[in-house]
Amino acid sequence: MTPTNFDAYAFSRQPGYDEQATRAAFAQAVPLRTVVVYCYDPRAVGIPGAVAREFGDEFPGEVVLDDDGNKAASTANVFEVVVAGGRAVDALRSVTVAQHLFGIENVVVVHHSHCGATSFTADGIVAAYQREQGVDISGLYPEESVCISDYESSLRHDVALLRDSAGTPRNVNLYGYFYDIDDESLTKVVENRGVSGQGAAE
Repeated sequence: MTPTNFDAYAFSRQPGYDEQATRAAFAQAVPLRTVVVYCYDPRAVGIPGAVAREFGDEFPGEVVLDDDGNKAASTANVFEVVVAGGRAVDALRSVTVAQHLFGIENVVVVHHSHCGATSFTADGIVAAYQREQGVDISGLYPEESVCISDYESSLRHDVALLRDSAGTPRNVNLYGYFYDIDDESLTKVVENRGVSGQGAAE
């Protein structure tokens, strides 16, 4: 394998790097409006498209090339955060970064029917890890975010978790939806509107 200078691809390692200017360029390159948090189950692949239709957004969008043919931007305004069970605890840092780079209006958490996260309990996975891996994970994750025992409760919890996070701007609207993987329908369960005029990117 030929050695590669990976630093050549890092914005922060370029001569004359200006963090504020780079941030502004990112915000112009991608018209991000909505972050959707959903499960990595392959059956749930239709969720971001369904959310885009629900909110009048564009997904997957088109990649925009610059004059040199480089992939410089995108027309998509829905970003995916794909995690086990679509739990918000795994998406907190991604929401903060999305706001910083692009500015966002909505965060949508979606839990889907027949999800694997409903097939086990928090106690069950802790016991299994102790038995099978020989490690105690009981304090590794917040118990209420480990599995899904009730869809409405899990969505309400996740929306509240996002709202309580200092990394979620106050002006962002938060939603919790249930997605039926068979008929590909979305049902809104939670809506938590943002506070106008607060938390916008500068």
